[in-house]
Amino acid sequence: MSFWSRFSGNKPKNEQKRLDYLSEGLALERQGDFEAALTSYQLALRDQPTNHRVLQNMAIAYSRTGRQTEAIRCYRRALEIQPKLSGAHYGLAFLLLRKGETNNAAHHLELFLMDPPAPSAEADRWIRHARETLEQIRTSGETMGADHEPNQMQPGEYPEVSE
Repeated sequence: MSFWSRFSGNKPKNEQKRLDYLSEGLALERQGDFEAALTSYQLALRDQPTNHRVLQNMAIAYSRTGRQTEAIRCYRRALEIQPKLSGAHYGLAFLLLRKGETNNAAHHLELFLMDPPAPSAEADRWIRHARETLEQIRTSGETMGADHEPNQMQPGEYPEVSE
């Protein structure tokens, strides 16, 4: 990086490129083009394979396109990198619940509630939803499975990572 670039606050080209892919993916998701968003996220991940923000956004996009296995894999990878990533615990919990993995889902809901996102109206909704679901799991015991999704939120109503 040249002196002038550092002085003016410009980022190196490879960092600009990575951030552009992430921003592009987020913009494409907002437009509802999840397949194109995934392509952008994959390019961002190629540049920075341990970026938990990219992995979490990929998981969300995979969830929205019905690819639960890939979403679960991305959430788990993001949690390997950032174990307290509350949005990943939340999203992973509900995907596991759909698969009938009630105990694992409850574990991730508990981890989410131990370190919830910063207070906001949206975060309060997620926290309330996680508490209600966890309570349903506890009161229902092992009877909850893939065919029972407690108080399910709409597809776009879960923690997301932004720029």
